[in-house]
Amino acid sequence: MNVLMVGTIALDTVETPFGTKTDILGGSSAHAAVAAGFFTKISIVAPVGEDFPQEYLDLLGRHNIDTSKLVKLNGKTFRWSGYYEFDMNQAHTKETQLNVLTEFNPQLDAESRKAEYVFLANLDPDIQLKILDQLESPKLVAADTMDFWIKSKRKALFEVIKRVDYMLINEGEVRMLMETPNIPLAARRLLKLGAKAVIIKKGEHGALLFKDDDHFSVPSYPQEMFKDPTGAGDSFAGGFIGYLAKTDDISDGGVRKALIIGSVMASFNIEDFSMDRMKILKKHEIIDRFGEFARFSKFDALQAIHLGGY
Repeated sequence: MNVLMVGTIALDTVETPFGTKTDILGGSSAHAAVAAGFFTKISIVAPVGEDFPQEYLDLLGRHNIDTSKLVKLNGKTFRWSGYYEFDMNQAHTKETQLNVLTEFNPQLDAESRKAEYVFLANLDPDIQLKILDQLESPKLVAADTMDFWIKSKRKALFEVIKRVDYMLINEGEVRMLMETPNIPLAARRLLKLGAKAVIIKKGEHGALLFKDDDHFSVPSYPQEMFKDPTGAGDSFAGGFIGYLAKTDDISDGGVRKALIIGSVMASFNIEDFSMDRMKILKKHEIIDRFGEFARFSKFDALQAIHLGGY
């Protein structure tokens, strides 16, 4: 099944201890769509400016992404500039230029309104609500957010949370949003707001899934090649939703596999800047790394006899 993906497309300038890259392809929906495109067809809705390079459109198209629904507006493409130090979990923003993002008012066509799998990538929650209002009968909707929206549009974000199946958020943001340092407690509070499940991204430490009656810990990959973490969380989300749409299996087992796939895709994304690693990624590498996750996460249940049972 196809995935409808709504979010941002950006031209990023990124500096890490491993180099600096200028005007590279970025944005929440771009990273998520490329990751998801390894599993199913993606329709991406996002604004771009007159300066958006054709080579990036071609790159997206080669990754199973329908770019015909991109909204080209007069002006410049959204830009973000930032840097990372050796703690690569923390991005430091130098500059954000919203540009055409301020004019983005998406109107879905008839095909997009019927989408069964939808990912609302990190974006203004007011726009996420506009998309939700236009959907007819989605099978599964997942949404992401960030600290900027938590601080500036908390009320609208709460409305989004009430209306989605899976809410994705990183550990620092969920603590901020729910005003507690305790992650399980923060997740429970989020569930009470209406989301059916909460996925908390923990960067290099994996992720956690919380549902009313269950939780699941997603391992991280012991990464040695690590150049640029930008878009890792979006790649995680893209792998997750793309695999679910591919299998059309939203059982607990299917969701757990999809979460591992998300971690797999994030682990490849951080190996190079922008989409450079994803451009050369092969499906057999995804399968092999998934197998590694299964191997290093497996252990046998402890039996009472091993502790001198009583």
